[in-house]
Amino acid sequence: MTMSLQNLVGVSLDPIAPAQATVARLLAAAKRQIADAQSAAISTETRFAAAYTAIRMLADAALNANGYRTLTSRPGHHQTAIQTLPLTMGVPAQTVQVLDALRKQRHLTEYSGDLIPDSALQEAVLQANALLAWTHGWLRREHPELL
Repeated sequence: MTMSLQNLVGVSLDPIAPAQATVARLLAAAKRQIADAQSAAISTETRFAAAYTAIRMLADAALNANGYRTLTSRPGHHQTAIQTLPLTMGVPAQTVQVLDALRKQRHLTEYSGDLIPDSALQEAVLQANALLAWTHGWLRREHPELL
């Protein structure tokens, strides 16, 4: 069976009406998070968390544009947002694997206090910027009314 967003309703997604204001807020917040992630005045761990948060916000914006939101009352809503990117915006599976690895790294760091290597920070910032560009292009093509 092919997975669809509709299959996830009630399990990990709720249907909603797409909202231009919500998409705009998420895009603006993701840009601020990326700016923070690039600030050398902030610790590597906080910068990594900011880049990851930008990625998750962009995934949430894509869900919203498609008429869904994650069920934040259930565990795994970050994972759902990221892993639905191929369905929401056509993000390649290889990219989603990288983003999911960043999600796992963030989880480990958040709950164990592990340090973030500079290479992981650089990858997170690179991926956040790339996903921001992808999201803008996708919205211009598929949902210009939400921009």
